[in-house]
Amino acid sequence: MSKALVLGGGGPVGIAWETGLLAGLADGGVDVSDADWILGTSAGSFVGAHLAIGRDPVAMLHAEFAAADQIRDSSPTGRPAPDLTPLMSVMMSKPPGEPLAVEGRLKLAKMALEAQTPSEDAFIAGFGPLAEHDGPWPRGYASTAVDTADGELVIWGDDKAAPLIRAVASSCSVPTIFPPITIDGRRYIDGGMRSGTNADLAKSYGKVLLVAVAPPAFLPFMQPGLDAELAAVRAEGNEAALIVPDAGSGEAFGPNLMDGSRRADIARAGHAQGLAEAERIKAFWA
Repeated sequence: MSKALVLGGGGPVGIAWETGLLAGLADGGVDVSDADWILGTSAGSFVGAHLAIGRDPVAMLHAEFAAADQIRDSSPTGRPAPDLTPLMSVMMSKPPGEPLAVEGRLKLAKMALEAQTPSEDAFIAGFGPLAEHDGPWPRGYASTAVDTADGELVIWGDDKAAPLIRAVASSCSVPTIFPPITIDGRRYIDGGMRSGTNADLAKSYGKVLLVAVAPPAFLPFMQPGLDAELAAVRAEGNEAALIVPDAGSGEAFGPNLMDGSRRADIARAGHAQGLAEAERIKAFWA
């Protein structure tokens, strides 16, 4: 039976939690890297790309801890987390359970194009080992982005390839915080501006494991969309399983998904949750 791993968006803390979770699953005997398709959105595109190019989840976790230490050492007093209020006001205007419509995505695109952000080169430089990947597009990997010109969702993958580092950066380009990314003369922003997970795109796969960065504080807003996307998978006669942050992970998250100062604690919580979830996911994924 074909299998898809869907990794949702969630900023730096989402990267930390998903990395810890995958390492915990691996330590618990679950290898999700054998998925036929890995679909990443925003933070999930970063984590999924590392998995798709063959990086070991436990090594990814150690790298996450090292990155968290570097951030702490470079800014001991911490940095203020970016203000997500303008972005969230648009995102929360959509009907519950539905993707953000093209009109809303175009509004976010306009905000992104007009914002003062770091340069594209400076943003891309922060993507570490992905910048060194010079091989072909990873087999069975895809990431999402939104075209700023027309608001349409783009799926970077085998059928619509781009330089891996730019594809991932475009998927992670949170409007007003990071710059839209140029690929073949067009500019792209975060694929999470359609949906934080875009799991409905995986509905043709026999088993879909959806990893969603929906901590308890965010779950009431996100749950209708997650339910709708899982229903789309099941409506095709396929199976779906969901992992969201548990209570322990939720305590580590805090109120802002862009607060990188929490990365180490969240990665540890994700690892513990991965170990706890391993038996359930092993039975589903087999």
